[in-house]
Amino acid sequence: MGVEAHATNERVTGRKWTVRLDPVGRGRADVRVSCSRPACAAQVLPSAAAGRTAAIGHLKAHLRAGPAPRPSAQCACRAEECHTHIRPAGPRERPVPWRCGGAVVLAVVTDREGRWWQVMECCSRCAAAHPTAKVVATAPAAEAPARSDGFRADAAAPAPSGGTATPGGTATPGGPAATTPTFSAAGPHFSHSATATAAGTAVPQQVSAPRSDHRSDPRSARAPRRRPPRGRIAQRLVPHDLRPVALRDELTELGELFRAYQARTEPDLAMLADLHARKAEAFHAWADATADTGLRLDARRAEQAAATARLQHLHRIGQAPDGEGPAVARLLTAPAQWNHARSVLAHVAENAPLPGAEARLLVVMVTLRTAQSGVGNLVGQDIKGLPLSDPEQLVGQLVESGWLGISGTVEELIASRPENPTRITVPSLTPDEDDPGPFTFGRKLRPKLSGWAQRVVGEKKLRKGKTEADVRLLALALATGSDGEGRLGSGGQGIGLDTLSSWCAVDPGDLPALVDRLTAADWLAEADVTDTLLTGRLTERVLPLGCPLT
Repeated sequence: MGVEAHATNERVTGRKWTVRLDPVGRGRADVRVSCSRPACAAQVLPSAAAGRTAAIGHLKAHLRAGPAPRPSAQCACRAEECHTHIRPAGPRERPVPWRCGGAVVLAVVTDREGRWWQVMECCSRCAAAHPTAKVVATAPAAEAPARSDGFRADAAAPAPSGGTATPGGTATPGGPAATTPTFSAAGPHFSHSATATAAGTAVPQQVSAPRSDHRSDPRSARAPRRRPPRGRIAQRLVPHDLRPVALRDELTELGELFRAYQARTEPDLAMLADLHARKAEAFHAWADATADTGLRLDARRAEQAAATARLQHLHRIGQAPDGEGPAVARLLTAPAQWNHARSVLAHVAENAPLPGAEARLLVVMVTLRTAQSGVGNLVGQDIKGLPLSDPEQLVGQLVESGWLGISGTVEELIASRPENPTRITVPSLTPDEDDPGPFTFGRKLRPKLSGWAQRVVGEKKLRKGKTEADVRLLALALATGSDGEGRLGSGGQGIGLDTLSSWCAVDPGDLPALVDRLTAADWLAEADVTDTLLTGRLTERVLPLGCPLT
């Protein structure tokens, strides 16, 4: 006991360091590469690709310059009480207190997105517990303590001829057979292969003692039996001895299909739903074969993921799930688009340069024309089509305030036609190096949002009813403030009057009249205005214009 305690106390903690790739700031393309080792200074690269190249090069330099893994080192992740180790299969494989099992290795663990790389000096069982670990070097076998009879504990049986086979293949008299691993002169280096050759370590060769009868065994010429490659799915290794074999093959194939799907440039929700359904069925069978509760929970999560992906696919193609009514073919189809529409309205409410409902409506439409780059085109019909009492004066006020810039005069803008549009700029929306702008959507989504707003404020019955700017602002607010069934507010609880009055730039007391105008235009049904809330629902006619709350 005393010898074991002494050996354990002499163990040193395995080395461990991390190289990270982090963004410098929101909306910026440059990245920062940092290393947890004290002597390494962070560096900034112009792009993620350049940063990833520099990070890998920095890691390789450490692995080339650093020492090989030490056979007496304590497992690095074991020292942190890591709970992902592979446990021994039986009582004969009990590990020593400082290691799970296997030789000490130098392993590189990374995340799937390529944002960090961590080097650990740990045992081979711990490295195998990490799905992304790559072994780059293996330590030589630790020297075993001598026994009382003078023989080494790990020595092989003596050769019948009385000699010992040496690594060079010659026999020396008076000793047991031993095996000595050989190593290349180069230090450890980073590699995408976990083979011993890539790690700079030669595979030790056992030289067996000659047979006493000097007869050749034909079985000795046979190639060593190799286990079939193990599959991987959902960060789980598929056991090579899993039965039935069809289940093992199904799990392995599913893992490959999921990895292939992640490499796609465009999503296919129908395919993803089928993959999750197959995964759920396979995991249920796996759980039945192994009595693993965790596998059963993963199977249920896969069923939920399959149902969600299938529902999203149906919504995208405008079809209804089984047993439900016809799906709504919305103008904006995805939750991300609905959230971007709400972000534009919220930005205008907080940054409108002029008071009044008419100014607010014009600012909304101009913002949607210039949201992505701060620059856009306008023609006279775009402004004259809005319910503005004096469009020239209102545009002039926006220009005088500095919020809007136009190429020419206000009169030329009002008279411009589609074949000769007027160039406009909004300085507060123009991105620069320090400020990427208030919106994060791209160039393809901007015209969709602008077209959606034009459809709402220019809706046929609102236009024929000659509704004012405040009524159309209320229509925009209700279109973005209802749920999937058209009920106002989250869960149909209604929308606060203070919020609506602030957005429409009117007094709360004027809201009941605006609600009546929308009800008469067949926009609202079952509307009820209390002292604090507006409840009701959008009519079926205008549901395609809605942006449901998610």
